Amino acid sequence: MSQITTFIEDVNGAVNGFVWGLPMLILLVGTGILMTLLTRVFQITHFKHWVKNTVGSIFTDKHVTKHTEKHDKQISQFQSLCTALAATIGTGNIAGVAAAIVSGGPGAIFWMWIVAFFGMMTNYSENVLGIFYRRKNENDEWCGGAMYYLRDGLGAKPGCKQIGAVLAILFSIFCVIASFGIGNMSQINSIAANLNNVFSIPPLAAGIVLMILAALVIVGGLKRIASVTEKLVPFMAVAYVIGALIIVFANIGQAGAVLGSIFKGAFGLKAVGGGIVGSGVSLAIQWGMKRGVFSNEAGLGSSVMVHSSSNVREPVVQGMWGIFEVFADTIIVCTLTAFAILSSGLVDLETGAVTSSAESTALVSEAFSTVFGKAGAGFIAIAILLFAFSTVLGWSQYGSKGFEYIFGTKAVKIYQIIFVLFIIVGATMNLSLAWDLSDTFNGMMAIPNLIGVLSLSGTVMAITKNYVDRKFHNKNVKPMYSAFEDIQKMQEAKDK
Repeated sequence: MSQITTFIEDVNGAVNGFVWGLPMLILLVGTGILMTLLTRVFQITHFKHWVKNTVGSIFTDKHVTKHTEKHDKQISQFQSLCTALAATIGTGNIAGVAAAIVSGGPGAIFWMWIVAFFGMMTNYSENVLGIFYRRKNENDEWCGGAMYYLRDGLGAKPGCKQIGAVLAILFSIFCVIASFGIGNMSQINSIAANLNNVFSIPPLAAGIVLMILAALVIVGGLKRIASVTEKLVPFMAVAYVIGALIIVFANIGQAGAVLGSIFKGAFGLKAVGGGIVGSGVSLAIQWGMKRGVFSNEAGLGSSVMVHSSSNVREPVVQGMWGIFEVFADTIIVCTLTAFAILSSGLVDLETGAVTSSAESTALVSEAFSTVFGKAGAGFIAIAILLFAFSTVLGWSQYGSKGFEYIFGTKAVKIYQIIFVLFIIVGATMNLSLAWDLSDTFNGMMAIPNLIGVLSLSGTVMAITKNYVDRKFHNKNVKPMYSAFEDIQKMQEAKDK
């Protein structure tokens, strides 16, 4: 068994190095930069508008949070956000940030911000395309995602029908496999390890309980998952943010030094962790970007699969929820985790070297313990439990949509059973291998998705311009809601 594990680690290491090399990072950030330019820096120029129409609308527009009828397979805009955030706000926001600081120094946080800033518009573009190209399956459920805009968007371009279809299948395959890594085993492994370290609960016992709880929710489908996440996500996010803010304010005198350490480490103005400057900058960029993508998932094409199930009709509206999703996940939650670690005295802010022997989640626990005492470790263990378990629920939906695209709607139950059983595997497997597998399949999933976003960037620009013309310039132009709306209406009329 150890030889098999070593072989898997060697192969995965080689693939991971290739997937997360310079070309991949250029593709990821380059896509975000392009979409930012094509939409005229929408995330800044229309900041007030997207805040008002996302988090602001929760308190002013009852239709945003209103549940659909039982027979209706759609979910509300707020439920789609919570399910997407359930999948993104996970161990990446705690253990991932700590890993970035340990391996890439404080400068990694700056590059995490860069990925998030441009990733806002990548996620926006994915959701715009998701709504525009979504279809309904035989159960009257909305199905959207990279596989559909690759097949029906890219595939509709001259000479691209076959490449669009192939990339759609590849994305679906990578999505299913990634759901067992980023969305299952790495999350469950973190839960089990923390429960064992803090409360001495055996990993196997934790895995069995988590498997049962997950099964009760996952087999109920998207409506049940959304019902759970809309209650769980706001509670866990607010509780963690408050806890992290207490740490930050307790060490507010270190704020200037923390920011200085982040910017100096990002640009090589000092050695990171005692290493040479060039190596330090390279590690800061690599780890910041990797953990940034792992955290907010912008560019993977994952959250669009649940955003596309929203009852919204306007593609840009759901796109703005995508902007807020990345903002909340990385700019708020990840940043607070980073400041809690860096201001707690566990990192030498002059050299960027970690002075604690703790790694990953344990480093965050130690940071919280500097203010909360022993309760700090318990707080982080519970936070990991809620964050990671919600990620499992969200990613089970992503994987099921990929599986459905390949094998059909009736085969989804098979995927759900296998996914739930793999929770036991995640609870007892090697942590580093779980993380490495997650990174690998994240990257493989991103490649076809980003090809789709880039090839359809003109469509995103046209839809955005159409929206801006109507909402801001009062132009009387026909709304661009769906590529298939007219076809669907014609078909409905024909059926009648």
